[in-house]
Amino acid sequence: MHGRPRKSATPVDENASALKAAKIRSLQTQFLQNHHNNIYTKEALELNAKLLEINPEFMTAWNYRKLAFEHNISSQSEVEKADSDHVKSIIDEELRVVENALRKNFKSYGAWDHRKWVVSKGNSSTERELKLLNLFQKQDTRNFHAWNYRRFIAGLKNISDEKELQFTTDMINDNFSNYSAWHNRSVLLTHLLEKKVEGYFPKEIFLTEEYEFVRNAVFTDPDDQSGWFYHLWLLDQTVKVDMPIMVSSWPPCGSDINLPIANKVTFPIVLYFNETVKGLNSHTVTVETESDVSKDITWSPLSTNKFGCGQAWVRHLSIPHEELNSSKTYEVKIRSEDSQGITSLSGVPCSQPWSFAFRVSVCHDLQPDEGKSFGRITFTDESFCTIDTSLKSIQLFKSYFEVTKSDDEHPTSSKWKLEMIASEIAQYQELLTWAECKIGKLTLARLLMAHDAMMSTGTSITHAEEVLELYSELMKLDPSHYQYYKNEHSLVLLKQMTSCIESLLKYCWQYKESNSLNITGSICLRLNSLSLSRIGSFERLLWVQSLDLSHNQLHSIEGLEALQLLSCLNLSHNKLASFTALEPLRFLKSLKVLNVSHNEIGAHTVDTRRYLCSSPMSHTLSYDPNFEEFANGDDAKLVNFWEAYSIFGGLNLMQLDIVGNVVVDERFVLFLFKLLPQLKWLDGEELH
Repeated sequence: MHGRPRKSATPVDENASALKAAKIRSLQTQFLQNHHNNIYTKEALELNAKLLEINPEFMTAWNYRKLAFEHNISSQSEVEKADSDHVKSIIDEELRVVENALRKNFKSYGAWDHRKWVVSKGNSSTERELKLLNLFQKQDTRNFHAWNYRRFIAGLKNISDEKELQFTTDMINDNFSNYSAWHNRSVLLTHLLEKKVEGYFPKEIFLTEEYEFVRNAVFTDPDDQSGWFYHLWLLDQTVKVDMPIMVSSWPPCGSDINLPIANKVTFPIVLYFNETVKGLNSHTVTVETESDVSKDITWSPLSTNKFGCGQAWVRHLSIPHEELNSSKTYEVKIRSEDSQGITSLSGVPCSQPWSFAFRVSVCHDLQPDEGKSFGRITFTDESFCTIDTSLKSIQLFKSYFEVTKSDDEHPTSSKWKLEMIASEIAQYQELLTWAECKIGKLTLARLLMAHDAMMSTGTSITHAEEVLELYSELMKLDPSHYQYYKNEHSLVLLKQMTSCIESLLKYCWQYKESNSLNITGSICLRLNSLSLSRIGSFERLLWVQSLDLSHNQLHSIEGLEALQLLSCLNLSHNKLASFTALEPLRFLKSLKVLNVSHNEIGAHTVDTRRYLCSSPMSHTLSYDPNFEEFANGDDAKLVNFWEAYSIFGGLNLMQLDIVGNVVVDERFVLFLFKLLPQLKWLDGEELH
């Protein structure tokens, strides 16, 4: 454990362990007999106390003491109930048993929980509890059980947050490495901020002092992580927006959308927020059109969770079928009717109202040719040419790079934040000149990105190259956290690429063949061969219809569900290890072309069990009861593919490439034929 070599037990040690085990078994046998027979005598409780002193982690024994306590209190005579000293003696005995157990193991969950339960009954001295806590916290200043219990006692005694904050200051000054004290400090300050206590709101003055306080710690010992974690909390308090904000949408504000007749008579409206929100419905967000055909359609979160929340929300708007052949233009207005009803997961309302409008018309230039077969779409370099920047679609997504400034923040506050972050950057750049500190490099990377986010003016982010270099260094210096640094490196790279339209256009290519237009649109965003392990910046990509993410290192495609226009997707040559990694595809109802070839689906033991197991209890995906009907009468082994059914069953794919995955065999191909009868191409071969 923790790098210490295991010592072989001597015969004397083995004999002592055997005797101790025999004693515990004897006590347990007697205790369980008392427990099952509801025996709560003095002798039974003494036996229980001996057992807990030897093994404080025996939760059943603690639960027995609670039952015994309730039984003995309820069975008292009226005289005993009136005698407060008698009740206090019972409580004191419980506290004594807990103290003996904590001497054996002062990090026992059961012992601390039982003490909290007993003290909550009353008739015990909270002053005594504070003295006991001081004793334990001297023995181990970082014991988080003791800190949790301290918060409980402070609540009972109504000790002010300010007084407890001073206690953490004293503890930290005594030992900068006291992570639990730093954590408790962040909890207390969060409470003070929420209550807007005088001196802590607005937060500029006290945060400035906190930055200086934590700087003393990290400069004293740069290799100790306690202060660094607190600095991360401070940075979050500095840069975070205090309320949810709608940051992007499809269609974008003021745009003119032309829908080809080949499309469905409905199209998506997507709202993208700066954080996960809940509460979007027909009362909080209204859609105004000349027609009422969509008034009963609800907003749905684009998320794989089951809690009715998401960062992106969608609603489909219908165009009257009888007017598809007209040249009419519809104006659509989206408005936050009750923005207070839209809240973050912590309950903070989106109090800033917002609205935008766009126009929709039907395009008659692209008539579907019913007699023409669907040609295979490829992602080779030969399939593309340099993009024509005069295309109307280019003008359409330029709006995603227009600067939007939130009006919820006072200019003085914004100026202070920028100056504070700039000052911190200078401090930690200096630190890294004389200390090779991994977490210092990580903190500097976060500070630089925070500074760029606050300075964003629609041009390339200033410090991206420096941040990317920091994460590259961290991957080499700290291989145990390689994947985390790799993911952050990927997110920064994508943020840099999507920071302005000039940068993004370098990755946009135009299809040479016009037969792809009805399926994919004319533009493909090619983010292939960039060594990406994670994807992001979706708020800038809601316009994308064709996306190439091949030859990367993706383990997940989480967040891709926000791209509701996506009809063509290439995920080949990545590290996707199971069908559950493809779960966001279930939300992409416009998807026609999908390439997941040469991944690792079925290559790993744990993932093999996941996709072969027919029990829905072992999966995060919801089990579709229609699958049993789908598999009925076929080879019984088809039932093993219920997870693939959950992903592909709701899609209308016309082209699928899945070769190069361990899961693919003859049975699986037959399964796909039955599941996707509309499929025209499979693994490069045309189906008849």
